Amino acid sequence: MTQPTLILVHGAFATSFSFAPLQAELAFHGVRSAAVDLLGHGFAATFPHGYQAPQDLAQFISAPGSIRGVSLDDNVQALAEAAARAKDNGPVIILAHSRGGAALTALANARPELIDHMVYVSAWAPVALPAAEYNGEPEMAEVDNAALGQALAGDPGELGLLRCNFRQADTGVLEGLKDLFCADVGDDEFRIFLNSLQPDENLDAGGPEHRAQAENWGTIARTFVRLGEDRSIPITMQDRLIREGDALTPDNPYRVRTLASSHVGWLIRPTEAAVQLAQITAEVSGELS
Repeated sequence: MTQPTLILVHGAFATSFSFAPLQAELAFHGVRSAAVDLLGHGFAATFPHGYQAPQDLAQFISAPGSIRGVSLDDNVQALAEAAARAKDNGPVIILAHSRGGAALTALANARPELIDHMVYVSAWAPVALPAAEYNGEPEMAEVDNAALGQALAGDPGELGLLRCNFRQADTGVLEGLKDLFCADVGDDEFRIFLNSLQPDENLDAGGPEHRAQAENWGTIARTFVRLGEDRSIPITMQDRLIREGDALTPDNPYRVRTLASSHVGWLIRPTEAAVQLAQITAEVSGELS
């Protein structure tokens, strides 16, 4: 049996670079992986001159961004092209983190034949609601997004995108972002992570038509890796997404694993995550052989 390719899909404001430490660990376990950039991410992102230090905030908040107008369907098409290339060389496992789960879910609806297994790591797998609408649900009530709101820069309506100033020095904002995303790592590790983010993200997180559909998404075997210390997508919301997916296709439920990690701590310190992903890859390979 040909070894599967594990395609890694990043979350909001992140890039394929986020997976570099994890990919090194996966390679040590003999796992073949490919991290991809969604449209307008990575080297296709916009980094306005005003984002550099000393910052020119007026220029930063007004500069056009390449991600303007990028839709979830655009991202699905790009992800489908990557999956098709990998499929030419064997089975495909797609792992999505955070907002990347919306793209994976939509791809599974549109092109289920490209995916042999899905892995959601504290990722949006919308069933009952469009992905963004879960933010208004009771499970998200205690999420403190104040620092993220303070980091927002410019008018999303005018820019046609979300823009955040992750390079600011406001201590309160930085402490709030660390608490939200990776309270379980050191301050230097947090700042390195923060500086790996890009300032722009697209506005389209998907609509009702992008929710999981039993007749296609529901036919693909899937795993949900819960992040037990996640304050961005709390464990109660992760468990709700699992329950909704299982109710949609009770004959094909999630396989569930748990990591003791914050939202991005598993990417910063990836040793245990790599062990579990290597196990998942081996299981999938055995089932397909």
